[in-house]
Amino acid sequence: MGTVLVRPPGHRRDVVLRPAAMAMVWIGEGHSHEMIAVPGVALGDGDALVAVEMSTICSSDVHTAQGRVEAPVPLVLGHESVGRVIAIGDGGVLDAAGTPLRIGDRVVWSVTISCRSCDRCSAGLTQRCRTLGRYGHDRIGGHGDLTGCFGSHVQLRAGTTIVRVPETLPASVLAPASCATATAWAAVARARRSLDGAAVRIHGADLVGLSIAAIAAEYGASVEVLDPNPARRALAARFGATGIARDPDLVFEASGQAVAEAIAGVAVGGTVVLVGRARAAEPVPVDAERIVQGLVTIAGVHDCTGPELAEAIAFLSGRGRAYPFADAVGAVRPLTELDDALAAASAPGAPLRIGLVPG
Repeated sequence: MGTVLVRPPGHRRDVVLRPAAMAMVWIGEGHSHEMIAVPGVALGDGDALVAVEMSTICSSDVHTAQGRVEAPVPLVLGHESVGRVIAIGDGGVLDAAGTPLRIGDRVVWSVTISCRSCDRCSAGLTQRCRTLGRYGHDRIGGHGDLTGCFGSHVQLRAGTTIVRVPETLPASVLAPASCATATAWAAVARARRSLDGAAVRIHGADLVGLSIAAIAAEYGASVEVLDPNPARRALAARFGATGIARDPDLVFEASGQAVAEAIAGVAVGGTVVLVGRARAAEPVPVDAERIVQGLVTIAGVHDCTGPELAEAIAFLSGRGRAYPFADAVGAVRPLTELDDALAAASAPGAPLRIGLVPG
């Protein structure tokens, strides 16, 4: 039986697209993406339609395409993007600052879609909403076809945090911001302590780890970044890593492979923040006595809240300009070359991000 498309209930505004929008649909491991044409969308009262300027490939996109992460199919992958608003639902949409969104606004948006009324959302845990939606992770159909960023357009649903961004910032800085930079900002916020004068150790020099390094260094910390890749360690120096002279007060584990080392290495009274997915091959043994006697705090972070995304964009727009975030995108390809781009993103020596632009 083929896919059954169900139009969501409620008032919708039909938007005809000429030329038709295009989306790259993933149908499963081992299959090439299939391009589909989307001649129109139905916007709900809180929805907006964005024309994509650039999207970037995150490691989770690679892992999904390789079959290492379960995902529903058919699916439009991609959750890191920057674009421009071209249509808005009849009810209007407010940005993260509470200002009405306008046609032509350049924006980034949250990875997650939240109801904003369940117990988790009320507690500020919007990224773990009871009815959570996620761009690039939800099957196409019930919410239309433009549900991920690997297309020419994305339909932003009600419950999405949308942040206006400066025209002067490059797309290569902004596209990964809603995932990598915002997650880094959330990790630093989760530590709940001052960075000024702190010794910070970061495991993993991917874009999340490097973003944490830049934030920590900019706000007064001494920063050490550990990574087996010498090129990545050298890049960390450009993001503020200089080394530390004592046991770290804060340890951020952003590699997913050094959880035990992160906990073992933190100073007495220190905090360990596990960021993203902890992909250790086996369960990590925990020395409970070490945690208790060392007064160690362990916290976890996955995705970010709307305010944290807005704060991350403010950092990139201001003090973050001192760091080479634009260099994270080492190659840009047409969206039609998505399969080749995913293969390149998984190859040894791949850049931090590969950009994709509609052709």
